[in-house]
Amino acid sequence: MPSYYSLGRLPPKRHTQFRKPDGGLFQEEIFGTEAFSGVYSTLYHYNPPTRVSHIKKLKDLAVIPWRPDIHRHHHVRTKDLEPAGNPVEGRQPLFYNNDVFISSVRPTEGMEWFFRNAQGDELYFVHEGRGVLESVFGVLPFKPGDFIVVPRGTTYRFSLEDRKNRFLVAESAGPVEVPRRYRNDYGQLTELAPFCDRDFRRPEKLVTHDEAGEFEVKVKVENSLMSYIFNFHPLDVEGWDGYLYPWIFNVNDFEPITGRVHQPPPVHQAFEAPGFDVLAFVPRKLDYHPLAVTVPYNHSNIDSDEILYYVSGDFTSRKGIEIGSFTLHRRGVHHGPQPGALEASVGKEATNEMAIMVETRKALKVTSVAERFDDATYPFSWLTPTVK
Repeated sequence: MPSYYSLGRLPPKRHTQFRKPDGGLFQEEIFGTEAFSGVYSTLYHYNPPTRVSHIKKLKDLAVIPWRPDIHRHHHVRTKDLEPAGNPVEGRQPLFYNNDVFISSVRPTEGMEWFFRNAQGDELYFVHEGRGVLESVFGVLPFKPGDFIVVPRGTTYRFSLEDRKNRFLVAESAGPVEVPRRYRNDYGQLTELAPFCDRDFRRPEKLVTHDEAGEFEVKVKVENSLMSYIFNFHPLDVEGWDGYLYPWIFNVNDFEPITGRVHQPPPVHQAFEAPGFDVLAFVPRKLDYHPLAVTVPYNHSNIDSDEILYYVSGDFTSRKGIEIGSFTLHRRGVHHGPQPGALEASVGKEATNEMAIMVETRKALKVTSVAERFDDATYPFSWLTPTVK
């Protein structure tokens, strides 16, 4: 994950007096993980973040599961998912287990209120759209191709540039991090990593609010949505420093690792989290052995489920796939190049495809939303070369 960073004004030493212009003390907060043993940041508020004036439960967030009678692969066509709502309440849940909850959303509006996910860390992939993530840590503009990592407990809201937006959202039971194998003992990215520390974007500036009024923070916890009302603006931070804050990595900065023969999926890994990995398949040179077969070989996921989200380009090993499609390849069932793809791959020197993979350790469940967009013919698409 990114290294030490700070924004705004800070006292010379933590846990000491830091006074506001009127002489009162700023309210210090430790925003940290693992009961003060993990990564953290220290924030200085104008107001006590504990000073809530009203709390109520808004609703339960239970999903409706779909329980297919047969164990099979799925192709979920979300290209025409209805645009609606904001990036939080507009999410349409598709796949989930105890480690990760995956949704698609096509928001048309930003948020007048603020959000805090107390249940999970969040990873947004911005397929389409531009805007700003505004949080207690500052302003973080985003654009297409961005992965936005938001630690759990962060108070934030989105503003959107226009109504055309499409995000993939993964809510994680644990922190979303740069893979450990890419980091040295000091946390610095090694020369073997497919990206470097310069590729990370952090909050650009800190906008401190000190106005009074009525401000709502919607909090997700225990699969419910709560409403917390404060009589001050929740983004009232004068300064902060530390290692825990939202950050962005753009998929176009991922430098693919290639070889003489086909490389396995782990070389495309971008993030790790407890129970799942996130991979980025980006435009790249293909295998350069004189007899190379450049599409993936047949395999079955013996101990994992595999989601692939299709972003752009030509998907050489798949036919009938649309931009915005998800495929779910189930454990214990083979998948691989579809008819004609093997021969067609011979002699190809490059691919322009872009796709995001989420590979889970535990089996995934599917929702009733996924059922609406499911292509029931997909498991049989390996039968004939005339698949459309």
